[in-house]
Formats: sequence, C-alpha cells, structure tokens
Amino acid sequence: MKGRSFYMAMVIVQLAYGGSNILIKISLAKGLNQLVLVVYRHIIAMLLLGPFAFALERKQRPTLSISVVSKIFVLASLGTTIHLNLYYAGLALTSPTVAIALSNIIPSLTFVLAQLLRMEKVNIRSTRGQAKVVGTLLCIVGSLMFTFWKGGLLLKGFVEKPLVNIHGDSTSHRDNWIKGSALILISYVAWSSWLILQAVVSKVYPAQLSLNMMICFFASLQSGLLALFLARNPTSWRLQWDVQLLTIVYCVEFILDHTVGTFHFDYY
Repeated sequence: MKGRSFYMAMVIVQLAYGGSNILIKISLAKGLNQLVLVVYRHIIAMLLLGPFAFALERKQRPTLSISVVSKIFVLASLGTTIHLNLYYAGLALTSPTVAIALSNIIPSLTFVLAQLLRMEKVNIRSTRGQAKVVGTLLCIVGSLMFTFWKGGLLLKGFVEKPLVNIHGDSTSHRDNWIKGSALILISYVAWSSWLILQAVVSKVYPAQLSLNMMICFFASLQSGLLALFLARNPTSWRLQWDVQLLTIVYCVEFILDHTVGTFHFDYY
C-alpha cells in the first residue's frame, strides 16, 4: 500500500504541474512579467520556509562555508534564474501542451550529463544498459522532432493549435513554435544540471528546508537584479485580486509541496 501511495503522489504532482502551466500561460498572456513572477513566488516561499527551517533544523544545520554557499548560488542560478525564465519565455511562445510534452526529455538529459560527469556507469553489454541508452536516444530524438519538424503532420489541426487558446491569442506560428520549444529545451538542460548538482550539495548540506530557503533567497536576488534592467515599469509589480495573483500563490504552494515532499522523504 505504501508503494502505491508514492505512485499516486507522483501522479498528483504531475497534475498540479500541468495546472500551474495553464495558469502561468494565462497570466503571461494577460501581461504578467515572468521576472516579477519568479521574484514574488520565491520571496514569499522564502518567508514561509524560514521559520520552519530555523525551528526544525536548528540542531542539524551544518556550518556554511564559502564553497557550499557558492554551490547553492549556482543551484539557484540553474534551477530558477535560468530554467524558469527561459521556460516562461518559451511557454509564452508555445502552449502548456508543448511544455509538458517536452519535459519527457529531462530524465534523458540528466542521464547524459551524469555520464559525462562520470557520476553513473552503464554496462553497455547488459540488457539494462542497452535499454537505458536506447530509451535516452528515443527521448532526445523524439523531443527534437517534436520541436523542429516542418513536414506534413498526421494530426495537423490538433498540433497547430494549443489546447488552451486564451482570448483568441494564437501561438501556432511556426517561428514562435520553434523558438519557444528551443527555449524550453534549453531550460530543461539547466534543470537537469540542477538535479545533478542538488544531489552533490545535499550530501554536504543535508538540511533540506534551509537549503530550499537559501535557494529561494538567491533566486529572488538574481531575478530581482535582472528585473532592474528588464522589468523597470512599476505597474508590472502591482498586484491585484486576479488570475495573476492566483498564479503566484499557486506557484508558491507548488514550491512548498516540493520542499515538504523532499523533507518527508529524507526523514521518513
């Protein structure tokens, strides 16, 4: 029964992830600046995580060194500043369907990076190793075909229109499709790198709540600095009781769920 609960949790997370993509797409179409979204969601998440990190990990929190802080800073850069900003830019040019479909490449990219960094060994002569290689190649080739295919399509009317058509805004132009998909793919490379680096950092700094709080701090700081140049309009930062505020709160809740899930898994 416990094994099934983990699978059910994964399904629920994926459903929540799909819902966040739809909300973000709607908010971006209604004028929400992606840097503003990143800054707000991580500042709020940091403020909510801070008291719990201080109280629950007070006795087991390791001492911070310059090396660890540098690694956490890079974590925030890869997993948030680079990944999310490129991802949101690509989502604005495509659709939630494209973003979710391309996410299947993440395990393959992580596997390739782990091989390049010699963090994982594969016995190519074994059936298991061959299955990993074939599966990786299929995922990468499939994602590239999904992005850059220009020929006739079997379900042309289906794939040229996003499942969520917001206020008549069409994102089916071929140039936007390729550009947006390429941005999403690059963001997934950053995310895969984050997954690998997180495994390394977690070994030297196992306090998960504190780690996630510092990632949120550096992420809001980095995107805030970018916003000084790319989101200087004061009206972009004004929040109202609308779908944009709902999106920010939903994304904060998504961060908290991920953090609590990681904390629960580590201390189960």
